[in-house]
Amino acid sequence: MPELHDISERRASLSAEQRARLKERLRGASAGMQQQTGTSAIPPRPHRDRAPLSFAQRRQWFLWKLDPGRTAYHLSGGLVLGGQLDTDALRASVQALVDRHESLRAVFREAGDGEAEQVIQEAVEVALPCIDLSTLDANARDAAIRREEHRIRAEPFDLTHGPLMRAVLLKTDARTHRLLVVMHHIVSDGWSVQLTLDELAALYAARVHGQAAALPALPVQYADYTVWQNQWLDGGEGERQLAWWRDQLGTGQPVISLHTDRPRNADGRYGSARVTVALPGDTLARLRQSAASEGATLFMALLAGFNALLFRHTGQTDARVGVPIANRNRADTAGVVGFFVNTQVLRSQIDARTTLAQLLVQTRDTAIGAQTHQDLPFEQLVGALRPERSLSANPLFQVMFNHVRRDHRSLAEWPGVSVERLDFEEEDAQFELTLQTMEFEDGRVEASFLYADELFDRETVERMAGHYVAVLQALAWQPELAVGDVALVSAAERAQLSAWSGNTHRHEGAQPVHRQIEAHARLKPSAPALVFGDEALSYAELNARANRLAHRLIALGVRQDTLVGICAERSTEMLVGILAVLKAGGAYVPLDPEYPAERLAYMVGDSGLSLLLTQRHLRSLVPGTEALQVLELDTLDTAAESESDPQVPLHGEHLAYVIYTSGSTGRPKGAAIRHAALFSCM
Repeated sequence: MPELHDISERRASLSAEQRARLKERLRGASAGMQQQTGTSAIPPRPHRDRAPLSFAQRRQWFLWKLDPGRTAYHLSGGLVLGGQLDTDALRASVQALVDRHESLRAVFREAGDGEAEQVIQEAVEVALPCIDLSTLDANARDAAIRREEHRIRAEPFDLTHGPLMRAVLLKTDARTHRLLVVMHHIVSDGWSVQLTLDELAALYAARVHGQAAALPALPVQYADYTVWQNQWLDGGEGERQLAWWRDQLGTGQPVISLHTDRPRNADGRYGSARVTVALPGDTLARLRQSAASEGATLFMALLAGFNALLFRHTGQTDARVGVPIANRNRADTAGVVGFFVNTQVLRSQIDARTTLAQLLVQTRDTAIGAQTHQDLPFEQLVGALRPERSLSANPLFQVMFNHVRRDHRSLAEWPGVSVERLDFEEEDAQFELTLQTMEFEDGRVEASFLYADELFDRETVERMAGHYVAVLQALAWQPELAVGDVALVSAAERAQLSAWSGNTHRHEGAQPVHRQIEAHARLKPSAPALVFGDEALSYAELNARANRLAHRLIALGVRQDTLVGICAERSTEMLVGILAVLKAGGAYVPLDPEYPAERLAYMVGDSGLSLLLTQRHLRSLVPGTEALQVLELDTLDTAAESESDPQVPLHGEHLAYVIYTSGSTGRPKGAAIRHAALFSCM
């Protein structure tokens, strides 16, 4: 990232006074950009009943067409309303929201040229059914609430017919109601949710007091923005911003590969779960102070910590994280409900010796550069960089970081009603892992790890959350510490590791593996010991077959440490052969029948084998068998041999088997394994 390194070098050359002025400019960068771009008003669109889709909407339309039943892109939430609620006023207020914002009256259809367009309906009546659950007992009422919450969230939207917002009111007792609302992401975003909460409070208060709501007139609607966006990007600005992103992200697009507890699904669809931790107050105070001293924000510090966490969990030195931004850098879009949010791909380059302070500076410079090139739609970036596409992985990034500031002040503006916000857990995971940091009005911050629950155990994500807190504490208090030196393991985990590593238990009188099998055959002869396909052997049957072969091997001269080759496919005969060699006192040498003939010949010659156990159809695969004694396990008749346990004296230092290495750096080498190592007698 040459531009970022250039930024850092230039900053280092500034005087103290110049750096102070730069910090002030950085703090005001966002406001300055809004003022600068806010002077360019978005004009009204020529056709009031229809408009093209924004680039973000095009991706949503594509995903919906691909899987209309998916709920990952439903925005759902609600309010718990206590007191004397005026349901008629609430119903009218919800309808007024729909009347005010065209996005909430939009549907989507394919035009004659195959391109989708949004159609703005003149009027849409939003139903607000009220379901009375107050007469049910507590258990039945709770079950009904959960059922209704799931139903309203899980029911798919039809983008071609709408409505794309639905709501229901649950009366849970005489003075308590629950308002549940779900919108499709194609017409709304997180900013819009907060906006609708604020406006709903104002509309309800005005209705109860018999007044007109004092809401400012909307200079534009979302469809006006989509027309402007398409024209603006075609005017050359899109190419300028794309050039910056090409330079920033490069030509290779690595995939972050987190270590999962279970294999990934081919379709990339997973249920969602959440682990939340509260960040320590003293750590937050220190982080804010440290970030400000570097001209950075708390968001940048929290993202830097996440980048370090990803490096420690993946070992990947080049990682990309998706970061959503409000993308409302024009004054006339601030009060509009719609899907403005854009996703930026923020790259981090880290190695184990990168200090946390260096990582914070890199993250700051990356975020500032991205902010000044924020208008390029993510969908255009994907189309231009053309990463390898797969249903199992999101293009350009696979994990997301989202920092949210929550503002609940409007909840106190409902007359005669106490209001609490109701948030739902996501039912579908958009990404394998999302870190969402929530900054509350009082300065508290919670970090929530939203994860694909088919991929990760909850305990795994809880450890990851603990590691994130450890990284942030190191960033706050020891910024000169290298990323690779941050101690992620907690005191409790260190104690557990110490307990595991200090095994004082001794297995007195431990016996070789085949002796343990013999003992088990005496204690539980009919217990199942080996199953392969349709064949099953009890311990008594397995032990008897191995004993007969072992006595034949002894008669052929097998003694302690005699090496016996075994070239067999996975089968009952292979296991009987291995056990028989051990019982005879010998050590087996596995010869994989899939190895090349040259490799097999080398292993036979290097180990000095004189006896080979194999199967008839594999005999010709092993070179030089004419010089060996060969027993075909699948045709050999040992019925005349004794079924008694051979009494060959062995101790732990005798050989059990010799395994050859892969030979990736030269000739394969045989590693000799003792009986003591095989039965773990230390």
